[in-house]
Amino acid sequence: MIRIKCCGMTRVEDALLAARLGADAIGLVFTARSQRRVELSKANEIRRALPPFVTTVALFMDDDAALVHEVIRVVQPELLQFHGQEDDAWCAQFGQRYLKAIAMGEGSAALSRLHDYPRAAGLLLDGHGLGEAGGSGRAFDWSRMPSGLAQPLILAGGLNQGNVAEAIRIARPWAVDVASGVEASPGIKDAAKMAAFIAAVRHVSL
Repeated sequence: MIRIKCCGMTRVEDALLAARLGADAIGLVFTARSQRRVELSKANEIRRALPPFVTTVALFMDDDAALVHEVIRVVQPELLQFHGQEDDAWCAQFGQRYLKAIAMGEGSAALSRLHDYPRAAGLLLDGHGLGEAGGSGRAFDWSRMPSGLAQPLILAGGLNQGNVAEAIRIARPWAVDVASGVEASPGIKDAAKMAAFIAAVRHVSL
């Protein structure tokens, strides 16, 4: 079964709807570079409202370690996710499981970096370019999704209800991650789009 993460949550009602629809995880963005950034107090409210068995993921991009520590203390996410130039040692210093985003928009050079994060719980392959923030809505060539890696691979970038089934059949990821593809505006989810996206994932036949 393909797991689903709905990212860029800024409202309790959107996070709860994602959980009711069957999302396995929700993402909370804390880097100031993102238009989906959520304040600590609101993130804590969202985290506490979620039902059991829905994972909370906290996202950062080249942020100060102090911010990461503060988010861990206040929000208590189950997973961290890093989108910048952080190396494996930097990501692992917090003593929590983490995901590392790989900017597949960089081209073939991105593939060599898949081996740079041995301590990552999983690798998130996104369509944005190197140094750019995630949530761009840009896809990459799904046939470039590698196979045979020890870590689970999460597919992101430009996914929506219309293309996610094809993306899964081509890339065969462990999970998919969606943000802009289920939004009415940045950080505000569209209920119909979210329901259609999750249904499309659940009905994929591999």
